[in-house]
Amino acid sequence: MGKAAENIIKKRWISLYVENEIGVLAKISGLFSGKSYNLDSLTVGETEDETISRMTISVTSDESTFEQIKKQLNRCVEVIKVVDFTDIPIHMKEILFIKVNSLNAGEKEEVFRIAQIYGISVIDCDRSNLLLECVHTESKNNGLIKLFKNSFPNRIEVIKGGSVAIEAISMADR
Repeated sequence: MGKAAENIIKKRWISLYVENEIGVLAKISGLFSGKSYNLDSLTVGETEDETISRMTISVTSDESTFEQIKKQLNRCVEVIKVVDFTDIPIHMKEILFIKVNSLNAGEKEEVFRIAQIYGISVIDCDRSNLLLECVHTESKNNGLIKLFKNSFPNRIEVIKGGSVAIEAISMADR
């Protein structure tokens, strides 16, 4: 690999199989903070085997730094397997909640219309507020945030969870 390819900074993904034990998450996140690697997101959950958890980690880095991260992770005793998801077909989703506040009746109808078009669920509401749940790719969720920011400026609250990902069987969905 040439020097130019190593210096390209882009979003990269790692999936880790780790021992499902107390302190493993702290150890992995501590590895990133100790080396001053910046995490974009980190999610963790138990697998079909209750003794093993799976983490999905996203970082924005160059190739050289990413290789160092993978080497550091492979050295951790609690890490069973490191899978680089950066350039392989995967299915990836993240959860996003958007609360839209101070809506009149016409604006509420507009939010319901947007929700129907984009496959979003309205999960809670009252007379003037709606809470939406979006489970899409990161890029689609970012597009939805932009749409709601533009349509309802200064009236939205946003919270995003980190992405989860798995290797694709026949087609990818990033």
